[in-house]
Amino acid sequence: MTTPALAEVPVRSAAELTSRWSALLDPPEFAARSLVLTWFASDGRQEPMVIPVEDVPRVPDVALLVDVRQLHESVLTGQLGGRGHLALALCRPGSGSPTPDDEAWVEALRELLDDGAWSLHLAAAGSVVPLVDVP
Repeated sequence: MTTPALAEVPVRSAAELTSRWSALLDPPEFAARSLVLTWFASDGRQEPMVIPVEDVPRVPDVALLVDVRQLHESVLTGQLGGRGHLALALCRPGSGSPTPDDEAWVEALRELLDDGAWSLHLAAAGSVVPLVDVP
């Protein structure tokens, strides 16, 4: 029996998305901060791109957020026909528990992406946990 590529296996729930991030970021332990982006089509299949943004600041930077939004809009319109889900993972060293800095990322992304389907996971200390679930 042939096992399908990970990107071909649809993600259809919040738990499946958390499992996908765990597989993509294995092991979820990091020496520096990064923000990883990937997209899912409306049928749950993952687009064949995973984009890491290295050395992100502890709290969100406006210029970085604008770049994320522009990239998301480009992928959404160019690859996904205007419908899809942006999945983000905030990867960092330290505790696996959310911090006030992580919450600042949640709020900044909420302001930036509140009109679309998106989610945010925290990957740290060997675990992956949702900060913003799939809508």
